[in-house]
Amino acid sequence: MEIAGKDSPQRIVYFRQNERIEEVHPKYSLLSCHCGRRTFVVNGLYLGIPPHVIMEWTGHYDYKSMKPYIKVVDKLKEKEMTKFNISISK
Repeated sequence: MEIAGKDSPQRIVYFRQNERIEEVHPKYSLLSCHCGRRTFVVNGLYLGIPPHVIMEWTGHYDYKSMKPYIKVVDKLKEKEMTKFNISISK
C-alpha cells in the first residue's frame, strides 16, 4: 500500500486506564488483508452478487457471518434511493 501512495497521516486516539494515548501512523500501516476482504464483500453485495456466491469466494461458512455486511449494503442502498426524492425540475 505504500507504493499506492496511501501514506496520509492517520491519528489514532485510545485510552489506557485514565491515560490518553495519541499516535500518528501512515494510512498504509493501518490497512490489513481483512480490510480488503470486507471491501470485496460489501462491493460485491452492492453490485448484486448473491451472498452465497460471495461466501464461496471468501470462505464464509454461515449466513450469520454475512449479516453485518448485508446491513451495510442495505443502509447504503437506502441512502442512494433517497436521491429520488430530489425534484427533477430543478
